[in-house]
Amino acid sequence: ELNRILVVSIMGRLIKAMVPAEILNGKDISAQIRARLKNQVIQLKEQVPGFTPGLAILQSTIHGFIVQLPLDSDNSINTEGLINTIAPEKDVDGVTSISAGKLARGDLNDCFIRCMPKGCLELIKEAGVQIARRHAVVIGHSKIVRAPMHDLLLWNNATVTTCHPKTAYLDEEVNKGDILVVATGWPEMVKGEWIKPGAIVIDSRINYVPDDKKKTNGKKIVVDVSALESIKRFLEKFKPRKRMNQYNNLNFKAPVPSDIDISRSCKLKPIGKLAREIGLLSEEVELYDKTKAKVLLSALEHLKHQPDGKYWVVTGITPTLQEKGKARLQSGWCKPFVPISTRTFLCVRQPSQGPIFGIKGVAAGGGYSQIIPMQEFNLQLTGDIHAITVANNLIAAATDAQIFHELSQTDKALFNHLVPSVNGVRKFSDIHIRRLNRLGIEKTDSTTLTDEEINRFARLDIDPEIVTWQSMLDTNDRFLRKITIRQTPTKKGHTRTAQFDSSVASEIMAVLALTTSLEDMRERLGKMVVASSKNGEPVSAEDLGVGGALIVLMKAAIKPNFMQTLEGTPVFVHAGPFANIAHGNSSITADRIALKLVGPEGFAVTEAGFGADIGVENFFNIKSRYSGLRPHVVVLVATVRGGPVVTAEMPLPKAYIEENLELVEKGFSNLKKQIENGRMFVIPVVVAVNAFKMDTETELDLVSHLSREHGAFDAVKYTHWAEGAKGALALAQAIQRAAQAPSSFQLLYDLKITAQKIYGIDDIELLPKAQHKAEVYTKQGFGNLPICMAKTHLSLSHNPEQKGIPTGFVLPICDINASIGAGFLYPLVGTEATLKVWSVSIQAQWELGSIREPRVIPCPEDLKLIVGISPDVIFSLNSHHVQIT
Repeated sequence: ELNRILVVSIMGRLIKAMVPAEILNGKDISAQIRARLKNQVIQLKEQVPGFTPGLAILQSTIHGFIVQLPLDSDNSINTEGLINTIAPEKDVDGVTSISAGKLARGDLNDCFIRCMPKGCLELIKEAGVQIARRHAVVIGHSKIVRAPMHDLLLWNNATVTTCHPKTAYLDEEVNKGDILVVATGWPEMVKGEWIKPGAIVIDSRINYVPDDKKKTNGKKIVVDVSALESIKRFLEKFKPRKRMNQYNNLNFKAPVPSDIDISRSCKLKPIGKLAREIGLLSEEVELYDKTKAKVLLSALEHLKHQPDGKYWVVTGITPTLQEKGKARLQSGWCKPFVPISTRTFLCVRQPSQGPIFGIKGVAAGGGYSQIIPMQEFNLQLTGDIHAITVANNLIAAATDAQIFHELSQTDKALFNHLVPSVNGVRKFSDIHIRRLNRLGIEKTDSTTLTDEEINRFARLDIDPEIVTWQSMLDTNDRFLRKITIRQTPTKKGHTRTAQFDSSVASEIMAVLALTTSLEDMRERLGKMVVASSKNGEPVSAEDLGVGGALIVLMKAAIKPNFMQTLEGTPVFVHAGPFANIAHGNSSITADRIALKLVGPEGFAVTEAGFGADIGVENFFNIKSRYSGLRPHVVVLVATVRGGPVVTAEMPLPKAYIEENLELVEKGFSNLKKQIENGRMFVIPVVVAVNAFKMDTETELDLVSHLSREHGAFDAVKYTHWAEGAKGALALAQAIQRAAQAPSSFQLLYDLKITAQKIYGIDDIELLPKAQHKAEVYTKQGFGNLPICMAKTHLSLSHNPEQKGIPTGFVLPICDINASIGAGFLYPLVGTEATLKVWSVSIQAQWELGSIREPRVIPCPEDLKLIVGISPDVIFSLNSHHVQIT
């Protein structure tokens, strides 16, 4: 801190004095100033014994010097000689030869730096521009800006070219610069057309040029860069309300080709070009290839002053055998808003390989409404799910390793492994200190711990029967759903039952979707509870000491993946949590960036998995609770057909191919309930009726009429599977109107209220295990977390066979699990018997002779009674046996 600053002003001669910091200017008052300074020097002589005017004497009493350059004098003055009399440690403005030398050598922490170049550097950083690995061009002659600016950029890892007004081919040199700093004093020397698109320009000089329009002095102020008009046009173009990105025009064919053929036939726009069009800076985009990229969270910093756009969530009715079409609705979006001058951005979840290679198939949309390239979207993408799998399995391995070592080692041996001796000294790391603090042990010296404290510190005392963390795999491998581990002789025979779950069901996936920053993710990952101790205490990932490793594994996954649709709509593909045991929504970070990019008149479209009774309920009560974002519209996707059982290799029932208005009206009950579910949160609901080729106009009109009659803001059919954006224009207009309608978003709660309102139950029943878990979590301090109901998506009830709107039933809760890092509890809905049907596998010893094809076989009556499934099940051939699952 500079308490006093000496301003040395040269006016005809050097006046050496200690004065308060002030600006001295104007020859007309120079005589008065000299007289005053003379008196101050006389006073200093009286106050300081042996005082002689001179900089050398002043060095001992002054904290810092600023010499106002250039020196204003009628006579020649040795500027270098003057400034080099200042001690380097008091050279506030960094003008001495020693300060300049240290800067040139890179000793940035051991010298003062001139305020102008340092200010330019801070402006560049404040703008969120990455300096490292960028090409910088500095233009000028002066030592005040040009030389120190060159050195500062160089030591911040930029490649720097220094030019001056007479540099040959200056326009070409300027055009190479990602960063351009100009300090020439030549009015409008650098032309706007020379500047590289997207470059950051800092002009550090002002000049006066004649201007007859200025009545006061006949001059106007200009800068060195003649780019003002270009900047105005650029900023006008970049206003979010203006549509910047150019959409692709598709070549529609009838009949509609296969999804993969359409995907491969489309010419993709380079993803970097699309990023620039929508307003992302080049340093905020990490390209993986020409089709996909990641967007850094720093984009939120540069967009922080941008107002958010409108926010709407896509959900659906209870799934039927005929898909609803949420992904297709989103994938064909954005271009319908072009005629009404509105920008749109999609935010979707990344699909899992389990459903992709199972019955459901791909999740990129279909027809002329797809996210492309579909093979990249559906398989691997940028590796986020792989990172989650590795991080998850690190915890699983660390948990069992901890159990194993605690079984075979003493407290002292465990402690010595945890705190190894380095040069004879055992020193606690930051991880150790945090664990000691959680245990209430306020010690930092490892030698001062008592035996009891060493025991508490070194042992987690995990109960092998209450390990809640499972290994994960992003593939449906049913033979790993229940396994026995630790069977090798080296593991001392301490076997236990474990299992592999789907990677997208991992709590780490839920954390990824709900996190708001890298720091927030680090905290959430550390809080994840993986087991309980034998005393009933929760054991977290932080207790295992793997929190730091987890954030390293996940640091790339937190950045949203950036892709596009067939027609050029920008898309964030980020996170992919299951919608029943996780919350089933795309990430908060993707939604936030999208809302900023579309601007106040645009739309950010996000999705909620499964039906509105699961996905939207979780979206509002969990995701919105943590994000603070409030949606403007719920878009509820519905199909006309669904309900009757479809049997493999058998013709479709007539209900799927013939008009049946009576059945449509009867089946509307589920859609009616889902409209009510959306409106419970006091948000307008727009029903999007996904038209299939077998649907009749009468049926589609009936669904729309009934929807409006029962509370929907509007209901509109859409046909962009076959027609692309054109088939969704009317729906886009309805959504825009709904977004302007009054709304007053509110949350539901508690658990019983939510279940009664969303599912229509009479009551809930906590079975003994669930009751015990509720008491344990309350004791552990987790009783006030939001709830994610883990139930079947095929019915509003816990029984997938009950369609429409089941009534008069009690919802059984057989267990409650906790995702503490993600921040919610998830009750398991159903009884023990109904849950077992998901894990029981029976080998039926029926000889099939030469038959090698899958076929339908009547279910044995005793099996039907045990698990309560329908009379017919599909068996898959396994050699000569039939496997029942």
